[in-house]
Amino acid sequence: MAKVVQFIKESYEEMTQKVTWPTWGELQNSAVLVLVASLIIACVVFAMDKGSTFVLDTFYKSLSN
Repeated sequence: MAKVVQFIKESYEEMTQKVTWPTWGELQNSAVLVLVASLIIACVVFAMDKGSTFVLDTFYKSLSN
């Protein structure tokens, strides 16, 4: 049990004294970057889905005629 308590104390010390936390501005910039990247990736996946749907629909319609 003493090892667990020591681990918790050391973890708390490391989180409060040794970790460099981002500033609020850095955090906001990172959040905006992630949001923009997610939207771009979502648009690319959407375009790929619509493109492949169009190609497959065209292919299947040409087979049925």
